[in-house]
Amino acid sequence: MGVGGTLEYISELIGSGGSHSYGKRKKKKQFQTVELKVRMDCDGCVLKVKNSLSSLKGVKSVEINKKQQKVTVSGYAEPSKVLKKAKTTGKKAEIWPYVPYNLVAQPYIAQAYDKKAPPGYVRKVDPYVTTGTMAVYNDDPSYTSMFSDDNPNACSIM
Repeated sequence: MGVGGTLEYISELIGSGGSHSYGKRKKKKQFQTVELKVRMDCDGCVLKVKNSLSSLKGVKSVEINKKQQKVTVSGYAEPSKVLKKAKTTGKKAEIWPYVPYNLVAQPYIAQAYDKKAPPGYVRKVDPYVTTGTMAVYNDDPSYTSMFSDDNPNACSIM
């Protein structure tokens, strides 16, 4: 056992109160930020949502933007639990559905454009979902042979 292994062994003994727990390590929760859209009309609603989410175990901070209907929760809580706790207040809540305008390839398609979205944001859409239109590839060689790059004067339409 080298110096690094010895130090790790000693820190394990100190951290676990002297018992061996090599096989039973607890998985630490990661610090994360959860953004929610919560329907809030007044200051009472804001206070109710903030108090409810602050009481959740692992939550470090709760920031609310009433104008955008946006709640930002930072801490070690899971997003599903945060959403469930927000819904227990009786308010309509969902995971923040918007992304900045410049991150979407086509922000004005029907699925992305939302007139209720805050300024500079559009609804988050899956980039691989088609919008109902479909490109059709025609494998007919007569269209491609009408024009020739080798001889620009050989246009078969004229």
